Amino acid sequence: MPKPSVLFICVHNAGKSQTAEALLKHKARETMTVFSGGTDPDEKLAADAVLALQEIGVGVEGQFPKAISDEVLREVDRVIILGNQAKVNPIAGMKAQIEIWQIVEPKESGIQGPQQAQLIRDDISARVDELIRQIL
Repeated sequence: MPKPSVLFICVHNAGKSQTAEALLKHKARETMTVFSGGTDPDEKLAADAVLALQEIGVGVEGQFPKAISDEVLREVDRVIILGNQAKVNPIAGMKAQIEIWQIVEPKESGIQGPQQAQLIRDDISARVDELIRQIL
């Protein structure tokens, strides 16, 4: 039986979706197949997001921002958009519904830098825990 699969999406695939991918891979180990992508990928990962993950022992070595693949969109069991900025329309052959996680936006409260990344990481981490409970 194939492993459950998840695609996380945000605009730049530099922070939120990379954080979700790294956390799910770390927590679920080899029990799921995990992807991430962006609607407008950046050139490099967000330094604050990488640092926030390193603080809890989660690495992103070898990761880089990438575009969403139609092949992956069609194949995965779950498609999750992080935040409300990325817009993705369903494509022919998709088996998953598009879900949206309204992630905390600390900068709307004036919180930026490392503290912002930590709050976002913690929000995503709690949601990933719930996702694992739902799938496994």
